[in-house]
Amino acid sequence: MSTITAPWEELRRQARTLENDIDVKLVAFSKLGISSGSANINSETAPLINSDDMFDTMSMELQQLLNQLSSINDKMADIAPSGAATMHTIKRHREILMDYQQEYSRTSARVSARREREELLRGGSPTPPAAGLSRRDQYAKEANHLHSSHILVDEQINIAMEARDHLSSQRQTFKRMQTRFNDIANRFPMLNSLMFRINARKRRDSLIVGVVVAVCTFLLLMYAFH
Repeated sequence: MSTITAPWEELRRQARTLENDIDVKLVAFSKLGISSGSANINSETAPLINSDDMFDTMSMELQQLLNQLSSINDKMADIAPSGAATMHTIKRHREILMDYQQEYSRTSARVSARREREELLRGGSPTPPAAGLSRRDQYAKEANHLHSSHILVDEQINIAMEARDHLSSQRQTFKRMQTRFNDIANRFPMLNSLMFRINARKRRDSLIVGVVVAVCTFLLLMYAFH
């Protein structure tokens, strides 16, 4: 047990350290995204790319930290000692990672949208490239922005798939409950009317959930290819 516990505790310590670092950087990352946007709005002569260099640098650092935390979580799951408490710990670390990824994606998407609006506003009167940045550099930054948007869409799709799996699990639970109710109804015929109303409501709820999932998927696809 000791040969397993030592690496496990070390990975937990690393995960907590990374989580603290990411939490601090995410706060600064969000504030930097807002301040850089305000600076560009107040100063028409400030080039967009230069004013956002610090934001892009912090974005890359955060992405690396998130990747490291994801790798550590996977290692923890591989060597985790058996037990309910251990499973709860792994689940909690993964939930924290998902929250951080969503916050990072929201801030990146917000800044990317702001940059696109400012580029459109400047479309009628082109400005010279920022000093020290070639056209290739600008294309590379634009490719990074598109890559960030694709990552955001992929993460939203993963969230939708997790929600679908959760709904599937609930469906299996409902099936087991229905089987039990059927057994009871066979013993007590007066419950048949109650079972009919329950089944009707379940079909209605399933239809509503299906419509909501379809609408969300359609909106995500429209956003991704807009």
